[in-house]
Amino acid sequence: MCRSPTFEAAFLRRNAGSEERCAINSNVLEISVTLIGGLVFFLFGMRVMSGSLEKMAGGKLENMLRKVTSRPLLSMALGAGITIAMQSSSATTVMLVGLVNSGIMLFEQTISVIFGANIGTTFTGWLLTLSGISSDRWYLAILKPEVFSPILAFLGIGMIMFSKKDRRISIGTVFVGFAVLMQGMTMMKNAVSPLADTAWFKDILVQFKNPVFGLLIGLLLTAVIQSSAATIAILMSFAVAGTGITFEMAIPIIMGLNIGTCATSLISCIGTETKAKRVAVVHVMIKIIGAVFWLAVFVVLTKLFFSELAARPINGVGIAAVHTAFNVLTTVLLIPFTKPLVRLTEFLVRDTEKKEETEDDLKWLDERLLRSPSIAVTECNNVSGHMARLARENLLAAMDLFDNFDEEAVSKIKEIEDKLDRYEDRLGTYLVKLSTMSVSAQDSRVISKILHALGDFERLGDHAVNLFYAASEINRKGLSFTPAAKEELGVLTGAIREILTMTHECYVNANPELAFRVEPLEQVIDKLTNTIKTNHIARLQKGGCSIEMGFILSDILNNYKRISDHCSNIAVAVIEVDRGAFDTHEYLSGVKFGNLEFNQIYDAFDRKYSLE
Repeated sequence: MCRSPTFEAAFLRRNAGSEERCAINSNVLEISVTLIGGLVFFLFGMRVMSGSLEKMAGGKLENMLRKVTSRPLLSMALGAGITIAMQSSSATTVMLVGLVNSGIMLFEQTISVIFGANIGTTFTGWLLTLSGISSDRWYLAILKPEVFSPILAFLGIGMIMFSKKDRRISIGTVFVGFAVLMQGMTMMKNAVSPLADTAWFKDILVQFKNPVFGLLIGLLLTAVIQSSAATIAILMSFAVAGTGITFEMAIPIIMGLNIGTCATSLISCIGTETKAKRVAVVHVMIKIIGAVFWLAVFVVLTKLFFSELAARPINGVGIAAVHTAFNVLTTVLLIPFTKPLVRLTEFLVRDTEKKEETEDDLKWLDERLLRSPSIAVTECNNVSGHMARLARENLLAAMDLFDNFDEEAVSKIKEIEDKLDRYEDRLGTYLVKLSTMSVSAQDSRVISKILHALGDFERLGDHAVNLFYAASEINRKGLSFTPAAKEELGVLTGAIREILTMTHECYVNANPELAFRVEPLEQVIDKLTNTIKTNHIARLQKGGCSIEMGFILSDILNNYKRISDHCSNIAVAVIEVDRGAFDTHEYLSGVKFGNLEFNQIYDAFDRKYSLE
């Protein structure tokens, strides 16, 4: 069978086209797999690095946010500093949502912090510009990721393996995380390098000359990845590889990714109170207003004055500079309108119903704060301190009933006991979740302290109820103690009041020196209860006291003794946090036998609360 020359030429062209398509598909698959692999390395390194940086900061982040005032510049500086430490503006915003939802911060205070976070997040872009260094000079060559990343990884692994100090291990983890991050950046750059000379990729780039299209791509990509730093890294990889990304293509993408990064905070506000929702909404508003305004300015200026400049290829430094300039200019544009932004947000997100403000609704234990374990630990410590205050106040109120029985006070004692029960349940559950997360050694000791003291606070509340029952029986039956018994109980009650006050103060202020004074007083209280019991038996034998009052007195003394025991347990937990070890039996044995300072404090309390 003969074939015409025309048929053969057509067949060869079709076959060549098929081979070319197969080659393109294979090339695209290889580039995509390598690019995704680099992105995975980048995101993992970012997570490891930011987690370790946050762990090193500990509760300082939360303390910094608590110092936010009405001064916008200070609030902005705090927002930028926290975002640089956490390497994520989304994490900072989610933290703000949690803090507002738990009532720790006011919505109005977060605006300037968000402005600062938007500026602080651009720091990552400047770090990533190191991947674009191409100089052969030695002092610049050592800044190439290919050179310093292995060195950082080696140092980091050494610190992790051979250091026993938590801070050095965290620093080593930061080094390893940064090395992995830069390796991911290098992989992405190498993956897209072949695209610079392909015709089909250049055809795709033409679409990015439409600023709206570029903005939408940046928005959607960042919303999916939930990391503006990752989108910046991808964009830099294309720019550094020489694929022809220009200023007019990159700028809309950068504006879009700034909007896309709000997706995380929007998701985090689901199920929160109105004020917390407003934090996420105002974050989106700031990004959208800034992007719309500056994109319009960019398009107009490009058409009129800077068309040639806009068509030039952009490099990594240019992308970092544009990212920084956009966020700084947006801040400059909107910071004079902070109050209108607040009013507009309140108009858009209105209160659906009026709720009565409660003092202790446990809003502090917000699940969103678990994204920042160090802050969650600090809030758990604050909640446990609140428990310590409630337990102390409840016991003091119960003891006052013996002198002045009041039905209103009785209702409050029962109410506070119910609160303490709820606190123990909620805080215990929250701490279990928190214990599974990566926290610093110091935060881990704080968690152990709270877990050791939690049950004691709840039991102190139970003893308040027991004392109320004893006072109620005395009031209902019209009974009274003998003058001698009343005097002895007065001395013991004074000692109980002091040990409760010391325990509360040493726990809330984390004061081990004050906590050391609790155990000697507990020993004095034990001696007092035994002496009062002995004196009561003597009075009973002489007929100076009734059997019924004897049972009530015994009940009171047993509760007082248990109260002092729980105070001792709490104080030991405070001391053990300072020492970094939890062995109550070993500690108590050490201080009771042959300890001169303990004996001196004991003797002083023994003289102060003498029954003679």
